Amino acid sequence: MVDKLIEFSLHRPLLILTFAGLLTLLGGYAFRTISIDAFPDVTSVLVQIVTKAPGLSPEEVERLVTFPIEQQVTGVPHLTDLRSLTKVGLSLITVVFDDHMDINLARQLVLERLIEVRENLPPGSEPMMTPNSTGLGEVYQYYLESPRHGGLDARAMEHELIEQRTVEDWVIRPLLKGVPGVIDVNSQGGYVKQYQVLVEPELLRKYALSLDEVFSAVANNNANAAGNILETHAEKYIVRGVGLIRKLSDIEDIVVKEVGGTPVHIHDVAQVQIGHAIRHGAVVLNGEREVVAGIVLMLRGGNARNVVEGIKVKIAEIQDKGLLPAGWRIVPFMIELN
Repeated sequence: MVDKLIEFSLHRPLLILTFAGLLTLLGGYAFRTISIDAFPDVTSVLVQIVTKAPGLSPEEVERLVTFPIEQQVTGVPHLTDLRSLTKVGLSLITVVFDDHMDINLARQLVLERLIEVRENLPPGSEPMMTPNSTGLGEVYQYYLESPRHGGLDARAMEHELIEQRTVEDWVIRPLLKGVPGVIDVNSQGGYVKQYQVLVEPELLRKYALSLDEVFSAVANNNANAAGNILETHAEKYIVRGVGLIRKLSDIEDIVVKEVGGTPVHIHDVAQVQIGHAIRHGAVVLNGEREVVAGIVLMLRGGNARNVVEGIKVKIAEIQDKGLLPAGWRIVPFMIELN
């Protein structure tokens, strides 16, 4: 058998060379496109449901949020396990499916059940599914480096971290989410910027106001009103009322009510300032100082090498085009593939 194969090959060298060249091309193509990862992904087919329930205790979250969602999800086809974790104001439910279940079909089935159960949840509770990634989907981690981090006092450092987190959430994160294969970017560290209205209870009592009236006044005065079109000869003018809040003084000048013809403004009953949301952790660089970091999550089943290369190209583009403040840099500290 081997002798006949050798004889066949010797008498047809052109055919053998063509076949060898074709195998070489196919091997090169496979090498460039095959999905390569540092570790094999053995994560189960699962969907996680996160529900925020502000102001509720763990017992109330368990009874009013976790249990109704679990009851609704129970019975989904190919369900193998159902786990839940309840904390203050937070419910996390993990729905595990059979390994042969398609992840996209599983997410669709869970979403249908969530739509049905939403009306039975407490006001303000909005269940949502986590991104379609796995435990090994964290392919790229980075932090923001600023030239102003050294020699800052506590107040200036807090302002710096607010600015860095704002740039991370509104500039870097949306751009990196546009890279093919990236499902989400988790922001960590720093402070989330807030426009805060600190109401004084004594002043509310003085003007006979309630907190609901202050909340409603701020909400109702932060909107644009659509009008109509005014035609003048061959031209048309769009009529609209612009009322979006742009600066702190806009909030301070909002009228809450009037007393005897005299308007009561927000600044009469509250202090308006730029602050930050309460946080429960921090990202510390080498145990020395706080930084703002980001974790890039890859879509389940994606090619980690291609995704990382795309992220590197996008970060280089962000740096080269000056989309960050002067002197700021995106510094990687964990890359799954090199």
